[in-house]
Amino acid sequence: MSNNKENLIVGLDIGTTKICAIVGSLTDEGLDIVGIGTSPSQGLRKGVVINIESTVGAIQKALREAELMAGCEIKNVFAGIAGGHIRGMNSQGVIAVKNREVTNDDVRRVIDAAKAIAIPMDREVIHILPQEFIIDDQDGIKEPLGMSGVRLEAKVHIVTGAVASAQNIIKSCNRSGVDVGDIVLEQLASSEAVLSDDEKELGVAILDIGGGTTDIAIFVDGAIKHTSVLSLGGNHLTNDIAVGLRTPMAEAEKIKQTYGCSLTSMVGKDETIEVPSVGGREPRILSRQLLAEILEPRVEEIFTLANREIVKSGYEDVIASGVVLTGGTCILPGMPELAEQIFNLPVRRGVPRDIGGLTDVVNSPIYATGVGLVKYGSRNLHTSNFKIGQGNVFDKVIRRMKEWFGEFF
Repeated sequence: MSNNKENLIVGLDIGTTKICAIVGSLTDEGLDIVGIGTSPSQGLRKGVVINIESTVGAIQKALREAELMAGCEIKNVFAGIAGGHIRGMNSQGVIAVKNREVTNDDVRRVIDAAKAIAIPMDREVIHILPQEFIIDDQDGIKEPLGMSGVRLEAKVHIVTGAVASAQNIIKSCNRSGVDVGDIVLEQLASSEAVLSDDEKELGVAILDIGGGTTDIAIFVDGAIKHTSVLSLGGNHLTNDIAVGLRTPMAEAEKIKQTYGCSLTSMVGKDETIEVPSVGGREPRILSRQLLAEILEPRVEEIFTLANREIVKSGYEDVIASGVVLTGGTCILPGMPELAEQIFNLPVRRGVPRDIGGLTDVVNSPIYATGVGLVKYGSRNLHTSNFKIGQGNVFDKVIRRMKEWFGEFF
């Protein structure tokens, strides 16, 4: 397959535990996944790049693998960003409509008004996502163009991140030999892949539980209302096992994946596991319940903190369709059951949906962000590349605003 630039989109999920490149091809029927490459990630901690060299090596390995499978050359990627530095806030702007009919120019001005908030120098706007427009007190308008009125309001959700963290992601990609088409918030990408439109309309919270972070997003009335990131994830579970069972980290990870369970009540009394010891001592035989007793409190902590975040956002009463769990850690048996107890809402695991091609390969919560980045990219194909040092951050935001209009109108 030759690389027909127009219809190949690459999502690059730069995670704490793995780096995953997914190649999608736009066809008349929709989106086909044609290539996947993964590589263990060493250069990140809690979702943030701490070692560029290691990250570049891992990105290159994942890209090569995806290129081989898709039979193409990757030049441009949509990269995911996460980490405890991400902040989301809601804002609104109001303007008078010039000619009594809403034009593109009016929409642009009202968004400018909505984003006129004080953002510290060390932070950068990653997304400006529209929730709704209001014309003369008529609210709930998704598409204001051409409507009549004298006053236009916009409600938007603004996501900001640390400039340094965003630059390190771009730098790692550029050094790996690819341009970054856009940086996308990871939970926004995951939600593209695993949520249905009905869920977003009714109200839903998505929890993307990765290796280093748990990313939360809340949708109501089809628009994103709240985003936040907790610096807790699957690596904390592995660490607890390593300490609790006195076994090396690599073995702890294997034990978690093979025998782990986040609900003690789901484990039989007589089930046992073999645990390798440290420093060449003999392996030990331990009860599998002991493992579950180590995991359950930590998983409970992640869900309790996430629940607190949802309550703090003020949307806990309107997420009628419940909570969707995705990300590699949610594969752990007992996760949805424990989450239902804590959130008091219906909970399901989310896997990528509405895609063709290698569906059986990506049919796992592990690939939610990667597939979501491809879906996001397919909607925003005509964005310009940005590199570090191209004007100041504000120019980039303006450029993003222009791209953003392409996205919505």
